[in-house]
Amino acid sequence: MIDIAYAMGTGGGEAGQSGGFGALVPLILMFAIFYFLLIRPQQKKQKLHREMISGLKKGDRVITSGGLHGRVTGLTDTVVTLEISEKVRVKVARANIGNRLQTDSPDSKKA
Repeated sequence: MIDIAYAMGTGGGEAGQSGGFGALVPLILMFAIFYFLLIRPQQKKQKLHREMISGLKKGDRVITSGGLHGRVTGLTDTVVTLEISEKVRVKVARANIGNRLQTDSPDSKKA
């Protein structure tokens, strides 16, 4: 019975030498999965947000990350002035602009 148990086991020196590159493969695979599922989409989203913020102009309708809806009436490098109601204006940091809804055109002001 003892002979069968020893025959089924691996050799003594072979088991310790299976490390090296073989142990790194699962880690590399996990990093690749994290990169394509988490990191890359987040970087794309941040890039689109930066482009949207840099492309703001007067007359754009926007919504802030806090939920304020308004029309852009003034722009600086770091601050956007929004008109949220007639003659009611607030200043908001550019980074807090969440989404651009639409751009006012001269035709839309007639309606």
